[in-house]
Amino acid sequence: MELERIGPPLLAGERETLRAFLDFHRATLAMKCRGLTDEELRRRSMSPSTLTLLGLLRHLAEVERAWFRRVINAEDIPLIWSETGDYQEAYDPTGSTGAEAFEVWQREVEHSRRIEREADSLDVTGHQARWGEDVSLRLVMLHMMHEYARHNGHADFLRESIDGSVGV
Repeated sequence: MELERIGPPLLAGERETLRAFLDFHRATLAMKCRGLTDEELRRRSMSPSTLTLLGLLRHLAEVERAWFRRVINAEDIPLIWSETGDYQEAYDPTGSTGAEAFEVWQREVEHSRRIEREADSLDVTGHQARWGEDVSLRLVMLHMMHEYARHNGHADFLRESIDGSVGV
C-alpha cells in the first residue's frame, strides 16, 4: 500500500474529492505507525486508557470491513477479531503483531477501494443492520473520513508519547 500522503485535489468532483480525502486520512494513520516496533505499537499513552496504535490499526481494519464489505457490498462475513460482533475487541492488541495488523488493515482498505470504484455512484445503498436503515456510499465515505480523522487525533498523541514525534 502506498504510504505517501498526497493532498486532496483543490478542484475536483465530489467522488474524487471524497476518495482523496479518505486516502489522505488512511495514509496519515499509516505514517503515524510507520517505523515502530511491536512493543511501541502496543504502548499506551497513559493510564487508565488502553488505547494503542496497534489497537487503532486493528479497529480501523474492522471498521473498513464493516462499512464497505458488510454494509455496502452486503457480504455475509464476520468481523475480523470478534466472534460476538463487539468492535471494542479489536482495540486489544494482545497476541497481535504490527505486521499482522498492517496486513489485515491494508487488505481491508484495498477491498474498500475496490467496492467504491466498482459502485455505479455515491448513491449506491447498503443496509446498516445496527441502525436498521439503508445508507448511501456517500454517507459511508463521509463517515469513514470522520472515523479516521478522530482516530488520527488519538494517533498523534500516542505517537508523541512513544518517541516525541509530532505532525506527519
